[in-house]
Amino acid sequence: MNYSHSIAENVLMKHDSDHNNTDIQIRNLNVSIDNNHILKDINVDIPDNKITCIIGPSGCGKSTLLKSINRLIDDVDKAVVTGEIYLEGENIYARNAEITHIRKKMGLLSQRPTPLPMSIYDNVAYGCRIHGLHNKQQLKKIVEENLRNANLWDEVRDRLNSPASSLSVGQQQRMCLARGLAVEPSFILGDESTSALDPISSRNIEDLFVKLKERYGIVLVTHTLRQALRIADYVVFIYLGEIIECGTAKQVFKNPQHDLTKQYLSGAFS
Repeated sequence: MNYSHSIAENVLMKHDSDHNNTDIQIRNLNVSIDNNHILKDINVDIPDNKITCIIGPSGCGKSTLLKSINRLIDDVDKAVVTGEIYLEGENIYARNAEITHIRKKMGLLSQRPTPLPMSIYDNVAYGCRIHGLHNKQQLKKIVEENLRNANLWDEVRDRLNSPASSLSVGQQQRMCLARGLAVEPSFILGDESTSALDPISSRNIEDLFVKLKERYGIVLVTHTLRQALRIADYVVFIYLGEIIECGTAKQVFKNPQHDLTKQYLSGAFS
């Protein structure tokens, strides 16, 4: 049964105008992995300058959806993708789409921090160098600016040449955020990006997301309803690979329209 038609398509009707340069538009997205149909006819618009939380039980397809948005799904063995995802008006699944260009627009914060085996400075500058920027003064400015954006500059300014591995886990995650911001993405994606952190570090990352949404669209996969309740502006609820309900956080959390949403929010399943 396709649960999504009754709720999600009603939301879509509000946004189903010409593709613009502010949202991610997902149309008829289907993803199968080794003949297992993971995502089923996903249709949703993700707003800019908002925090969108993708919620749902384990194994429902949340991370697969995130990987589809930045085409990391390409690296999954036996994955087959059909449908369209528009980013700034460009169909990222068009035959002539350039993957490096697409991924540059998507700053990804993974479940666990992934510092590169190099200094703090070189970690943040890494993406810029990959994309052809080598001017030392420009790189120095970019590194400082984005460490500030990640609320890390004051903690590391005197040890930029130290190994990134010397940072605490929470600091490493903020450094990875700075590294992603340095290449000037359009959206920030987070896949359970606070789950490996202690409560204080987790709240620091949440506070950063709230601040950064003034400049970026932010899409977060989270298993933690409390987190979504704290910071989400927009919510997408997925169950068994289908969108059951999506809308503003107030709409979904305060007045859910679908029985499955009500059950999930009440803790009937997780």
